[in-house]
Amino acid sequence: MVQFGLLMFPADYAVTPQVLAKEAEAHGFESLFFPEHTHIPTNRLTPWPGGGELPKEYWHTHDPFIGLTAAAAVTENLKIGTGIALVNQRDPILMAKQAATLDFLSNGRLILGVGAGWNKEEMRNHGVEYELRWKILRERILAMQTIWREEEAEYHGDFVDFDKLWSYPKPKQAGGPPILLGASSKYIYKRIAQYCDGWFPIYQDNARLAASGGVDYAQSIERTKAAWVEAGRSGSPDFSVFGVGPDTDVVEGLINDGFNRIIFGLPPADADTVLPLVEAYAALAHKFNS
Repeated sequence: MVQFGLLMFPADYAVTPQVLAKEAEAHGFESLFFPEHTHIPTNRLTPWPGGGELPKEYWHTHDPFIGLTAAAAVTENLKIGTGIALVNQRDPILMAKQAATLDFLSNGRLILGVGAGWNKEEMRNHGVEYELRWKILRERILAMQTIWREEEAEYHGDFVDFDKLWSYPKPKQAGGPPILLGASSKYIYKRIAQYCDGWFPIYQDNARLAASGGVDYAQSIERTKAAWVEAGRSGSPDFSVFGVGPDTDVVEGLINDGFNRIIFGLPPADADTVLPLVEAYAALAHKFNS
């Protein structure tokens, strides 16, 4: 059965994470995701991948781990996720602690969507050069997984280097929360198979995919599965897509492509605007799981 979730920038002027989470669970959604930007430099030169002016929620959004903690505290079964966390803008030892703590306190409900980032000035403020972002991302994820899985964890790489350490709590989910890679390129297949647990692209229609040079969804899912087998991974990768709108045909097409989780996008607005949309999305999702 396909799962359905919601995603919203939890901005300081929007409906609170607590209210949104309660409504999401009450309407039968499987999951709720929050994005991340630590800040937006005022001298930003990097163009927004969405085109046009950068929406203000990008610099008004809450820290996702704190927002998701608020969401987890008022729900019982709703999965909570980052969509996406910018790993290159976080210390891996600290992020491993934050993710493990949230997974522990939520009784194993965390899904960790991650990405390398797109804003050159933003990541440079964190000491990361754009050209090295994927190499750094890989090492930080592997280091976090080591911390989650081992009693005395150590990691020695080019960008992350620490001797044996103790770090608790360990995540409730064995081995740590599932990590979904938010990217769309010809390199994603092997990256997912090497150090992640699934794919997490933002939805684009066929015209936008072609214009941006994006990858075909169905083809990418099959290539990811092949890379997964080639890497000797057991089980199956997760395929989630976020930012989907209220279109039955689009949802059906994405399910046919092979996605097992559809995540609807919500505007960062007040409760009177957002909650009716939650209800409408729930009705749409019910058509596929009734």
